[in-house]
Amino acid sequence: MKRIAIFASGTGTNAEQVIRYFEHNAKISVTLVVSNKSSAPVLEKAKALGVKTLIINRKGFYKTKTTSKALQEHQIDFIVLAGFLWLVPSYLIEQFPKSIVNIHPSLLPKYGGKGMYGMKVHEKVKEAEEEETGISIHYVNEKYDEGSIIFQAKCNVTKSDTALEIAQKVRRLEHQYFAKIIEDSLLDAIK
Repeated sequence: MKRIAIFASGTGTNAEQVIRYFEHNAKISVTLVVSNKSSAPVLEKAKALGVKTLIINRKGFYKTKTTSKALQEHQIDFIVLAGFLWLVPSYLIEQFPKSIVNIHPSLLPKYGGKGMYGMKVHEKVKEAEEEETGISIHYVNEKYDEGSIIFQAKCNVTKSDTALEIAQKVRRLEHQYFAKIIEDSLLDAIK
């Protein structure tokens, strides 16, 4: 059994989709949800689905290897970032080579980098009058949104679309593709 840890900072809609996708999988399970916010709704969603949770703080994440130890204790094989807003430290990238993936709500390299997440991305897409946007699923490296891209999916943007409508189109793509791409990436990583 391969074990996934999901790192999330917010509501956890993608985390919930991923947990449900692997719920009855004989080879892969989500066994831990890690959050940097004790009030993040993702924690309650995880608990309701029978997944253990871990709350981390900035000092422990960056200055010590307590997160690394916790992941080892839970026998984690693969990390999924689903709306996790902190930069992943190099010690975790070294511990999980080609085994940390992130989803970003744009067609990278457009609208990526520090501070570009959630509605901020969709507002920039609207401002720029883009005709398409989408999702990027990529491996994580030491920089925000610059790891090798695994998969992208696109959707059209019309001039009349609001940033909220763009967000809804992107969310549909996230829910359609994210868990399947995680599964494929994890299976590739363990070959």
